[in-house]
Amino acid sequence: MATMVKRLVRHLWHARAQLFRYLAVGGSAFVLDMLTLIALREYVELSATLSVALNQLFMVVYVFTLNKYWSFGSKSMGHTQFVRFVTLSVCNYLMATILMYIFSQKAGFDYRLVRIGSIALSVCWNFLLYKHWVYKEPHIVPPPTTPELVEDQA
Repeated sequence: MATMVKRLVRHLWHARAQLFRYLAVGGSAFVLDMLTLIALREYVELSATLSVALNQLFMVVYVFTLNKYWSFGSKSMGHTQFVRFVTLSVCNYLMATILMYIFSQKAGFDYRLVRIGSIALSVCWNFLLYKHWVYKEPHIVPPPTTPELVEDQA
């Protein structure tokens, strides 16, 4: 277990620039998420569950775009990456909506605290999944350039 933790810490240290950009995008997304959630709940007067459901759709586009081009500098596989991102987002979306329903509407907790908690949970696994699955660049093997192979191709 200690070895696994050391490897994780070492991995995060080597990816610290990406991690910083990911956290910056996440911080800005958090502020935007909370502001739009409060606006939908307090001023449009939607239920907390409907507010978080609608808000999450907007946040998916915001976070995907900034993380793809800025945090992870990805230039390829837009369709594949978007499908992977949406798959992960659906999992986060379902978790956020279910937690909002259970803890805000049923248990009576403040919807803002519930949203902060659900965001904190998703941040824990999203960085590694973004880095190693969603925005992972394909490994392309260059063609051989040895003289024998070049002659065979001629």
